[in-house]
Amino acid sequence: MTLVAGVDSSTQSTKVVVCDADTGEVLREGRAPHPDGTEVDPRVWWAAWEQASAGLLDGVAAIGVGGQQQGMICLDDAGEVVRDALLWNDTRSAQAAVDLTDEFGGPKAWADAVGLVPVASFTVTKLRWFARAEPQLAARTETVLLPHDWLTHRLRADGGDPTTDRGEASGTGYWSAAAEDYRRDLVRLAFGRDVALPRVAGPAEVVGETASGALLAAGTGDTMGSAFGVGLRSGEVVVSLGTSGCVSGVSEVPTADPTGLVAGYADATGRFLPLVCTLNAARVLVTVADLLGRSLAELDELALSAPPGAGGLTLLPYLDGERTPNLPDARGLLAGITRANASAANLARAAVEGMLGGIADALDALRAQEVPVDRVLLVGGAAQSRAVRAIAPALFGAPVTVPRPAEYVALGAARQAAWALSGAAEPPQWPVGAEEVTAAATPQVHERYVDVRDRALPLLT
Repeated sequence: MTLVAGVDSSTQSTKVVVCDADTGEVLREGRAPHPDGTEVDPRVWWAAWEQASAGLLDGVAAIGVGGQQQGMICLDDAGEVVRDALLWNDTRSAQAAVDLTDEFGGPKAWADAVGLVPVASFTVTKLRWFARAEPQLAARTETVLLPHDWLTHRLRADGGDPTTDRGEASGTGYWSAAAEDYRRDLVRLAFGRDVALPRVAGPAEVVGETASGALLAAGTGDTMGSAFGVGLRSGEVVVSLGTSGCVSGVSEVPTADPTGLVAGYADATGRFLPLVCTLNAARVLVTVADLLGRSLAELDELALSAPPGAGGLTLLPYLDGERTPNLPDARGLLAGITRANASAANLARAAVEGMLGGIADALDALRAQEVPVDRVLLVGGAAQSRAVRAIAPALFGAPVTVPRPAEYVALGAARQAAWALSGAAEPPQWPVGAEEVTAAATPQVHERYVDVRDRALPLLT
């Protein structure tokens, strides 16, 4: 049996799975936590990798790394970290996003150039913030990497030049999925000068070896890894409900959305992965459960005991600002509360419907870019919620399937490792078990959500 390993270095933790390269069966697993926050010393990720992988790697022939996207890791001329990495959920570069959008000619110019419009999460905006806010540290920076780039590079025994992949690069704001190349003019616009950037490796390329002799795959971003892990096909859309809510679908051609709602990413196979991301997903449920003094399981029971629409109670779940729509300084809003509907059950239901309302908006944004939404695959931690499973099909306007619980980012990275190891033209086919969930459509619930959102926008901007 040939073994491969996949790594998911996410916002919250590092997960490692060791799989049979032919079947994808998970044989070993490990996990280690990351600290909370919006910036972190990358060496914490290395320590988490060492902890999560301890005792798992005997006999592993190849490793792939999936990682949280858009973090900014700056290295000096000796390859040392200049400052803590700014993560995707750090919004201090919100004004930089506005400035860069204007300086380059507006949203359409950016969408045409790199398939996306700057928001605070993208690396290009963090570079601008860094150059202006911390010029002395910025002056020491010679190389800029993203999280999976950094981890893959640390794993390489030969210490060769850093690499990335199409998926990870497409989330920076300075690499064009359509042109398959960096836009160094945008790096200079943001940072004031050029810096070294990682070479973009092919989807099935071997980029190096570890000290133990395991081959290293190119790796990819977490969104691309998850899509690859579930075997996403044309017409299918992955809704990943973790810290953030990511909605992505397969496209044979690059997308360019001047509204900025849809980011024109590349995927881990050589195709494209238009994506919409919300900042607030599972954390909405955790927050409301804590507010009510209930466990997540109890929140499920409360939500399912309330009627669709929560008696007129609507939660706009922008608890940490929002990325879709681009409202980094926004806050949440509870609308329609009366003495009659002010109950724990209705609040629990409103939390689930509010979180899923933001995801339904994301699905509509993909449809507007002519990305087919024939079926939704629901993954991530919050996909295991009974209430989420029961309510999602009522709001999404498409059949919903829940793949079996698994670490799909890590599985996608492992599948990529198996592909690189095989040298084949196509990746191995790994089966994914899934359950279809159904519910009667409740379009009036999303209509009320949209009405509250649109009425609230002037107050939130």
